[in-house]
Amino acid sequence: MLWPFNHFRKPRAPLRGTIAAIYGMIVTQAREPLFYRDFAVPDTVNGRFDLLLLHLWLLLRRLKSVEGGTALSQGLFDHFCNDMDDNLREMGVGDLTVPKRMQAFGEAFYGRTAAYDMALTEGREALAQAMCKNILNGENIEKARLLAAYAEAAMAALDRLDEAALASGSARFPAKFPLPENGAQQ
Repeated sequence: MLWPFNHFRKPRAPLRGTIAAIYGMIVTQAREPLFYRDFAVPDTVNGRFDLLLLHLWLLLRRLKSVEGGTALSQGLFDHFCNDMDDNLREMGVGDLTVPKRMQAFGEAFYGRTAAYDMALTEGREALAQAMCKNILNGENIEKARLLAAYAEAAMAALDRLDEAALASGSARFPAKFPLPENGAQQ
């Protein structure tokens, strides 16, 4: 389990570069225009945050099966917390408000990961429903189904990645994946 208060402790030095590389991969993928253009994800602070959480969940899910994945997962979560804290401060959120906002981020993270984990056991439609609720503000279930198909394709691609590449931070999210409606590569 990831602990929300471990971000006060600094990760060991050898992991920092790897964690930064993995987190950079997550942020880069979450900023991919495809999600906003083709999947109707709102191009807002909340929409970007939800995509960041989705990709963080995908990576953390994969790291469970990697040797040393627990330390990487904790370091990645800590990096996420530090990034969110830094972003709040850059946006001018006051020192007294930051802890409340960080608590809300933690609740969002744990709520969404629990919803996505539970939905995985129930099938693609349940995953689409969870993504529709959490990412698309309860609207546009067809786009949520595409997003669920993307998530399943990303999980499969991440599962095929070499553990050494994943643990070193040199892996990347898949650039292409099949769309269920027409089978085309996007």
